[in-house]
Amino acid sequence: MKALSMQNYLAIPAILGLIFCALLAGCTSPTGTAITTATATVPQTQPTFPTPVVTIIPTPAPVETLPPEQAVDLVLSKQRPDASIHLLYNGGKGEVFVQNVMMKVTLSNGQVIQQYMNDGNRRPQRGDELVVDGTRGSDFVQVYVTSAGRTYKVIEEPLVLSYLQ
Repeated sequence: MKALSMQNYLAIPAILGLIFCALLAGCTSPTGTAITTATATVPQTQPTFPTPVVTIIPTPAPVETLPPEQAVDLVLSKQRPDASIHLLYNGGKGEVFVQNVMMKVTLSNGQVIQQYMNDGNRRPQRGDELVVDGTRGSDFVQVYVTSAGRTYKVIEEPLVLSYLQ
């Protein structure tokens, strides 16, 4: 018989060690015995995410111009520091024809507010003002004037609070 080389001399104990570990680990258990595993149900909770707020601001459309004999002066502004929106009626050449002024504000949080200068008892007069609590975001304003029985959209614009004034 040939002499065992050094590699064979180390391989035999390693193989015997692996067989010994396999016997200790239970890999030689009889196949007829069924191993049962316990099943546990873990309740799955879906994470709740806050619903994002979507601001819908309509696309500005062209405004109508009042006929020259029915022209009136309206001043629209957004004031600092409270972001309030002001519409001031200054009258004008056509103030005798004006029956009503309506301001429709779409706030950046999606809320829509409508205010009228005609309180049902009288027509708008010079110096009348509508005030709406705005937001610090971009609010969208539309102003309608009813003059001589016809309603005109005279202002339509986004208002952003200007910090550089």
